[in-house]
Amino acid sequence: MTENLKKLPIGKQDFASMIKENYLYVDKTEYIYKLISRGSVYFLSRPRRFGKSLTVSTLAEIFRGNKELFKNLWIYDKISWEKFPIIHIDFSEIIKKSLSAIESINIRLEEIASENNIALSHTDYGIRFRELIKVMAKEKNVVILIDEYDKPIIDFLEKGQISKALENREILKNFYSVLKGNDAHIRFLFITGVSKFSKVSIFSDLNHLTDITLNRDYACMLGCTEQEITDNFPDYLNETSKTLGVSVADIRTMIKDWYNGYNWHASTERVYNPFSLLNFFLEKEFKNYWFATGTPTFLINALKNQKKLPEHTGNILVGDSFFDKFDIENIDIVSLMFQSGYLTIIKSNNKGAKWLDYPNREVKDSFMGQLLEVYAQSHLSTTTGSVESIRFALDENDWETITGHFNILFSQIPYQIFESEKEFYYHSIIHTVLSLVGVDIHSEMQTSTGRIDTVIKNDKFIYVVEFKIGEAAQAMQQIKEKEYYKPFLNDGRQVVLVGVGFDTEKKEIGGWMRE
Repeated sequence: MTENLKKLPIGKQDFASMIKENYLYVDKTEYIYKLISRGSVYFLSRPRRFGKSLTVSTLAEIFRGNKELFKNLWIYDKISWEKFPIIHIDFSEIIKKSLSAIESINIRLEEIASENNIALSHTDYGIRFRELIKVMAKEKNVVILIDEYDKPIIDFLEKGQISKALENREILKNFYSVLKGNDAHIRFLFITGVSKFSKVSIFSDLNHLTDITLNRDYACMLGCTEQEITDNFPDYLNETSKTLGVSVADIRTMIKDWYNGYNWHASTERVYNPFSLLNFFLEKEFKNYWFATGTPTFLINALKNQKKLPEHTGNILVGDSFFDKFDIENIDIVSLMFQSGYLTIIKSNNKGAKWLDYPNREVKDSFMGQLLEVYAQSHLSTTTGSVESIRFALDENDWETITGHFNILFSQIPYQIFESEKEFYYHSIIHTVLSLVGVDIHSEMQTSTGRIDTVIKNDKFIYVVEFKIGEAAQAMQQIKEKEYYKPFLNDGRQVVLVGVGFDTEKKEIGGWMRE
């Protein structure tokens, strides 16, 4: 049956070759029609491997007037199919390790000029960009498509080279400032990126840009909806069902748990991660695909360095201003996680408040696993047995087993880390492991009498846990004095109070008490 299926476009970003070579294309042209018919200058932020480059490529073919490529697609008979001059700059392609950002930009401008038989007369990259726009727009206004606009910044942030990231930010700011003054020569402008830097830092001169990142009408333009899976993947669903010996309905439930959940406007449908979905249908195996394409070293190290527990990155309440405050000098971890795809909108209210959480199982489990490797200084494969044992022990209220396995994990951490971090590291590892276990866990939960270190909930128990450097009795005394247990007494599950004492000399949980 496989030979009769359309090919899965894994890694394919060129629209024309996808159509010509019989790759599966999920028709997104109705969204693109809205873009080109309603306005002319746009910005869109989405996580990596979510289809930004394919969207740009599709726009390019529409503005080249290549109607026949769209013969079986929604937009085919909806527009007049004019041909426009196009300036297409993909920063993920042009930035080279051996060249500066200015050199890379100049080379790409020269390539575009040569393709259009234009001889550029200036050497400054900003002036050359302005000259290219005006010359190409002499007969008909130009279409400008800029993909991965922030790549020259993000690359250096990942490497921890902040000064270089700041230098490239200024270069890009000067480059993009050319666009505002040439608005009269531009038919259509579309800019994509992973990060939405604050307008003050990058797009201060582009206040006319329409940011559709959180726009209701374009929330499902990238990614796959449930209906799009039904329409485009029925044969792959049937084939996967046969391979795994599971019903199609069950397959759909499982892929939803693993790969669905992304949302950029709470009132719209959630979408699937397209990269993970395609790879799953290829391999027919539930595992981490998108997360494995690039370890978020910069993000995880930032979490560790800022001593921010993983709890602070899930189910968090933010306001509208949150989405515009990301900048290099003052990086907000939660904003970075949202823009990178590790958090998504799960709900909102009519006052502008939004709640963020992990989109799906792939992201949460993978992210927590990566955090555990950082905190515990060991590969996840060596800790899997402890994680599973803790899962079962929590079902039995068996804290001897639980603390024993945590001490195994603590024993793997270099001593000098404990000397500098102490309680933060113990608490971080415990929270991360329990998140991997799959229980409902809340760290630093606020109550009317104080802040509970950790609350753990499963089907049988609610554990109210307090940590102390020193004696477990001190932790238990605080739980009782502050009456941390009171909010849970009417829940119906058994409430268990647990005091945990850390012994920093022995680098382990020195004692625990349970009531």
